[in-house]
Amino acid sequence: MKRITLALTGASGMAYGVRLLECLLNAGCRVDLLVSQAARVVARQELDLTLPGDGLADFFNARFPGHPGALNAYGEKEWFAPAASGSNPADAMVVCPCTMGALAAIAHGMADNLIERAADVMLKERRPLILVARETPFSLVHLRNMTLLAEAGAVILPANPGFYHRPQTVEQVTDFIVARVLDQLGVAHELMPRWGE
Repeated sequence: MKRITLALTGASGMAYGVRLLECLLNAGCRVDLLVSQAARVVARQELDLTLPGDGLADFFNARFPGHPGALNAYGEKEWFAPAASGSNPADAMVVCPCTMGALAAIAHGMADNLIERAADVMLKERRPLILVARETPFSLVHLRNMTLLAEAGAVILPANPGFYHRPQTVEQVTDFIVARVLDQLGVAHELMPRWGE
């Protein structure tokens, strides 16, 4: 069973992160969910989700039932979370959606909160780190930060959906990006047909 750290930051595109959480749990992964304060604001704005300060794992377990013990959740200041230490790294980490602020902090090793520290751990331990960047257009500063991260071994996976599968719903557009993330993680899925099939 893969253990994945999933971080939600305050970028637009919260639907990507919530859908990814659902798919990871359905695939039998253990998930350590890290949530920033700004992510809580965006979840309310975009999805009408009011994420509780305490009981976040219970909240999502009720939303996505049938996965007892597979989900643990932490706020950005919970330094005793497993993801904060290289002695207990996950198999991979995804920041989805990823703000340019979080991306910059990770690129420069700031590690001022649990999300940044967990990403720093993944880089130093040479574990997969996937950043689902959600911004447009990218400035030169953004691009240079992405280059630093790519050189350090991270995967930059912008939330740029394709349309060759002719999506009919917002959910299908969302699933395009989630499918790309799952592919990077090596997690099986059937969210959409493969090209050429």
